[in-house]
Formats: sequence, C-alpha cells, structure tokens
Amino acid sequence: MKIHEYQARDLFRRYGIPVNNYTMVRSPGEARRASTNWSQVVVKAQVLTGGRGKAGGVKLAESPEEVEAKASEIFGMDIKGFKVDRILVCDAAPIAKEHYLGMILDRACQGVTLMLSDQGGVDIEDLAASNPDAIHKLTLFPHQELDEKTLKKFLGQSISGEAQLNQALDAAKSLYTLFLSTDASLAEINPYALTPDGKMLALDGKINFDENALFRHPEIASLRNPEEDSEDEIEAREKNLSFVSLRGSIGCIVNGAGLAMATLDLIKHYGGDPANFLDVGGSSNPQKVADALSIILRNPKVKAILINIFGGITRCDDIANGLLLARKQLTIELPLVIRLVGTNQAQGRSILESAGLSAKDDLDEAIKAVIAAVGGKP
Repeated sequence: MKIHEYQARDLFRRYGIPVNNYTMVRSPGEARRASTNWSQVVVKAQVLTGGRGKAGGVKLAESPEEVEAKASEIFGMDIKGFKVDRILVCDAAPIAKEHYLGMILDRACQGVTLMLSDQGGVDIEDLAASNPDAIHKLTLFPHQELDEKTLKKFLGQSISGEAQLNQALDAAKSLYTLFLSTDASLAEINPYALTPDGKMLALDGKINFDENALFRHPEIASLRNPEEDSEDEIEAREKNLSFVSLRGSIGCIVNGAGLAMATLDLIKHYGGDPANFLDVGGSSNPQKVADALSIILRNPKVKAILINIFGGITRCDDIANGLLLARKQLTIELPLVIRLVGTNQAQGRSILESAGLSAKDDLDEAIKAVIAAVGGKP
C-alpha cells in the first residue's frame, strides 16, 4: 500500500524525524492562507507516483499570491494517470547538500537493507542504474540488536560533521523503528538535506506498506487512498480475489500466486500481453470464478481469456461449475481458453464438455492458443 508524501511526513514527525514545516491543502485559497508565514514556499502535487517535478507538479513561489497562482496551475493536473486533488505547501528550507536515506525489505538477505548516498534528489533512480557504487548499503536484521557503532560508521561514508552525523544516526534509528513497527516494505527520505545552519531535515518522503500485514495496523490501513486502486481492484479485494490491473489484451484467471506469475511470464515469453494478474486462491467456490470473469469482462482491452487451473485444494469440477454459473450470469462473447488439470480433473472436463467447452492439458499449448485468439503469432 502506498501513501502520499504528506502522510509520510506525518509519520516521520510521529517517530521523531525532523521535517520542514508543511500543510496539506485542497484548494488554491487554502494554499495561500497556509503560506503567509513563509518567505519562500514549495507547492507540491500529491499523487501516488514519481516524476512530479518533471511533470510540472512542483513549483516555487515567493508570496502568498504566487502560491495561490501556482496552486491553481497544479490542481487538476494529470500526472501519469493521477489527477491532482490535494497539494502540499511547504516552507522552502535552504539546502546546502542533498542526501538520500532509505530502507527496503530485502527478501534475498532476509533483512532490511539501509541505503545511503550523498547524491540525493530527483534523479536517484538514474544514479542507481548509472553509478550503483554511489549508493552505500547495509543490511540490518530485525532479530539482532542494532549496532550503533556500525551504523554510525556506515552513515559517515556520506555524511560529515559530528553534529550532522549524530542527527543522521538518530534519524536512521527512528526510520528503522518506523519501518519495523508498521510492517513497511519501503521507506525513503529524499532529499535528506543539510541546511546552511547545520540541520538535517527530511524534505520529502515515501513509504510503502506490506498489504498482508495491514490487519495488524488499522491506523496505517486508514491511510489508504482510493485512487491507488482501480475500481476492479477494489471490487476484487472485497470478493477475496488477488487482482492487479495490467495493460495487455489477455485476461487471466489462475489459482495460486506462483502459477499466476508463471502464467504471465509465459504469456510474455510467447509474445502476448496479459491484461491482469488474478489469483482465485485455493478455495473451491464456483462463485469466485463467476466474480473473476465479471471483473475481467469489464475491461474493454481484453480480447480473450485464459483460465489456467492446476487443481490441488481447488477442485476442477468446482471451477467448471463456476464457469457454467458465469455463463448464466454474464454475456461472454470473448474466446475462452481453458487449461484444467489436477483434483477431479475428469469430472471438471465432463462438466465443460456437456456445455460445449473443452480444456487443454498443456499450459504452453493453452497460452499459444489464447495469443492466437487475440491475433498474435506465438
């Protein structure tokens, strides 16, 4: 789950990480009123995507009147498909040096990797690709006590000055506490700025959270922004389906996240484009199949649907009954390619055949067939 910058700043403040002054507003008039005490102001679009600055969603202003004018320009902008309906008005802190300080869940190391660079700013992603050595990394392990001496030495690779290093040490410890206590998967301060008077401030922030852990954190779940998910994703979550919208033309219904990912990989391998990730899970509920088809059929980009079931806990006869239920509830005019193997395979195929449908054994064959159905040539 993603949150806006102003929400990340609120969490930074709660956990003791210093930030510059800011106010979230929802109109140009509010922006003007919020900026009367600051000589220079940053007006920032709040959208759940990167690239705001390059898109014109971050502007400097020198007066309340200019803040209102700049806010008027930003409100209603479309930035990578997200419409701006709220703005962050910040006191423009002077910057002597920009750093990057971030943490990410590192499954390969089974820990949390702390990242640090003395080249913070809007192009940190480019830096990671062009000069990875400029980003220092240290893996922390939640089951081990934090070694402050090692952490301070690590931070000293990019941050100089004893006072600044101590501020950074406190910020890194606080960020780590925030990360662990909220089940975050990513937490970034960029830029983590040194001001001319020697203060270290978080001037921007980004935090993502593990969806599977939100049940433990109702206060974090309450920060969810509806614009993060499409209407289809919201409905799928309500119906206990794991669904992610993609951009292709092949709708996918699969049981099991691993099989779903392998299915998407094979579709791409053979030259097709999946329209979604959809895992109906391990239950044998025919209505789930009908719900899944209903969601996929609403996507006008979908030209054919692949149903890939490897029955274990999920029974093939229940999947087949779900397809027949969907045909009664919905108008299905798109080509259906079905691969059905596993528990109660024979019964499932018999049900399909009685309704004029057939199922394949081989996954590669099924994927080639569905790509051909949308006009591709695997």
